[in-house]
This record gives sequence, C-alpha cells and structure tokens, in this order.
Amino acid sequence: MQTQSTLERIFHPIFENNNLIVSVKRDDNIHPIISGNKWRKLKFNLRFAKENNYTGIISFGGSFSNHIHALAFACQQQGLKSIGIIRGESDYASNYTLTMAQQWGMTLNFVDRKTYRLREDTDYLENLQQKYPDYLLVPEGGSNKLALAGVGEIITELNQQCEFDTLLTPVGSGGTLAGLIQADNNQHQLLGISVLKQDGYLTEQVNHLLSEEQHFYNWQILSAFHRGGYAKFSKEDEQRIVSFNLQTGFVFEPVYSGKMLLAFLDLIEQGYFSKGQRIVLLHTGGLQGIGGMLERKLLDGNVWSVPTLK
Repeated sequence: MQTQSTLERIFHPIFENNNLIVSVKRDDNIHPIISGNKWRKLKFNLRFAKENNYTGIISFGGSFSNHIHALAFACQQQGLKSIGIIRGESDYASNYTLTMAQQWGMTLNFVDRKTYRLREDTDYLENLQQKYPDYLLVPEGGSNKLALAGVGEIITELNQQCEFDTLLTPVGSGGTLAGLIQADNNQHQLLGISVLKQDGYLTEQVNHLLSEEQHFYNWQILSAFHRGGYAKFSKEDEQRIVSFNLQTGFVFEPVYSGKMLLAFLDLIEQGYFSKGQRIVLLHTGGLQGIGGMLERKLLDGNVWSVPTLK
C-alpha cells in the first residue's frame, strides 16, 4: 500500500493569466481502490479495530458511497468483517459500487431515509452497538477523531514536497478538513469547498472534531459552490470539468473534486487570490463514483470511462 501521494504541477491558461502557481496533491493515486481521503480516514480506524480485537467495522453510506466501497475492501485486506448501513432500497445491491462491496465480504443492511437520518442519534447508535458489540462503529464518510491523524499526514507530506500558501479541499462530512486544520496548526490558509447544501452544519462538524484546547483561525468553508446540492451538477458543470480534464490530463469527477475545481476557477475569475499565490488542490479520490454515475446515465458515456479497479 503506497502511503504517500505525489504532488504534481498543473498548468492552465487561467492560472498563467492570473500569475498563480497551482499543484495537485494526488491522493487519488494512493491506491487503485482505497484512494484519496477514504484511505487517510480509515487508516487509524482499522489500526484501532485490530489493536482492540474488534471482529469488524460498521459504517454508513449511500448506495454509491465511496466510503462504503473503500471500507469493504480495506476490511477484507485487514482480515476484518464489515457491515454497511445503506440508505436506499435493496434493489441497489446489484449496482456498480455495492456489487464490489459484497464481493469483498461486506454485509449490506438497507434502511429507509427516516432510519438513516438517525445515524448520529445516540440512542440509535447505542442500540446498534448492543446488537454488534464486537464491531467498531465508524461514522458516515469515516469522519471521526481517529481519522484526523491519517488526514494530517497530508500536511506532513506537503511540507516536505513544497512551499505553499493555500490548500483547497472538497468537504462532504468534515473529517478531511478537520484533519488538515489540526495538522497544519495555522501555517497556511485552508479553504474547504462544501459539496452539499449546508447552513453551518459542516462548520459545526469540523469544530466538533477539533481539539478544544487549540485555537485554529486559518480555515473557512465556502458554501456557495455546491451546484444544487450533494451529487447534483448541471450539464454545463460537467462540460466545464470535462474540458479542464482534457486540457490538463487530470481527472476530476463532478461530486467532490470537480466541485472544488469549479469553485477554484470561479474564485480566480472573481479575483479572490492575490497574484503569485502558491496553491495546492487536494484531489480526494472518489473516481469509482464515475462508474455509478455512468450506470445511472448521469454522465456522458462518450467522454467518461469507468475507472479500472483491480
């Protein structure tokens, strides 16, 4: 398992015209299956489960969840069982993502939306823990305090790879941004791009994960770039991402990294960044999600391809 991702300079006319030095932290290349922030957040959860003799891990996700996909494979590799509490109907069990999760040994437990909304409810979680006393409960997206150290390794790597001013990351559940904030300790400007509609929810999640003893002032979440809500995007959004991918040779998908990319381009046009800034885009992976979107015909099959997973 590769434990460090590369940093690659990315070139585009808009960067040159605005005198910006832009690089991509290629966490999408950590592993063909457990890529991006999913591995970062799972790393110490898996270690904790094994050191404390848990039988397996239970977690939550939608029917096309990157987290569920990565968790199933990671648990299989570590000799742990896995249970996925899945929002949706059992018909989804044969989809692109969940077919592989089952092949890697995950047991799927489908619940309706009302039940799924209880995933952070104390009583619900206590009952779930009583039912599975030898399983470690990991939140949706893998975002808990155990995840922070794994994500924090990104900052350690970046400090060895380059000097930079600003780091951008997509934000879906808050764990990645919280881990970056804690490890960075106010060295750089950290910008989170919310990929979902949220009225302060993600800021609360990040603050909940951070240490109360330390004061972090170098971060913010920009909430105006969700493109309509979680996993929603327009044809124009898709075309802009495809055009950028073709021009640069990188692959950004439209749910996480692509929304960060579009936000970044919009911010440049708005004059948000001062000239000469050194900016890093954190590619948090999630490319397996392309397969599910193609399956549902949400993407143009003529320009997108299913990622190769081994």
